[in-house]
Amino acid sequence: MGGIGTGGGGDRPGGLKELATRHALLPLRLFLGITFIYAGIDKLTTSGFFAASGAGSVGEMMHGVRDSAAIPALVDLALKSPSGFGYAIALGELAVGLGTLFGLFGRVAALGGAFISLSLWLTVSWQSTPYYYGNDLAYLMAWLPLVLAGTPTFSLDAVLADRRRRMR
Repeated sequence: MGGIGTGGGGDRPGGLKELATRHALLPLRLFLGITFIYAGIDKLTTSGFFAASGAGSVGEMMHGVRDSAAIPALVDLALKSPSGFGYAIALGELAVGLGTLFGLFGRVAALGGAFISLSLWLTVSWQSTPYYYGNDLAYLMAWLPLVLAGTPTFSLDAVLADRRRRMR
């Protein structure tokens, strides 16, 4: 009786174990890509989000976290132009999500996602106690494998790399 990892075919080249290893980051990539696309679209379609004040606005949120942020200067920078900051975050999330989902400039997209998550962790969710209640730190850690590995399978990056190899 063989199975995965018992010499029963799972370890052979092209076997199930190799296939699973090659595509191990795909579920993470799909989750992060879809989540960031959704977050960007949600911000872009929520009326009042880009306002400097008012319920549900980015300005109100930034004022609310200013004194508890790890780096209040980042919040102060955002408060200079809450609308501009809101659009930067929303469009950044959308670009990162699309790049990650389609695997186009995957490492760059993942680095952008890590940067957004780090910024939000140091500002918006810093006051979460205990720290693991805030989700931005978990998102930051989730981006790191994609920063390291990129998007090598089922991606436009893979298609472009294959095309470059064939042209040589």
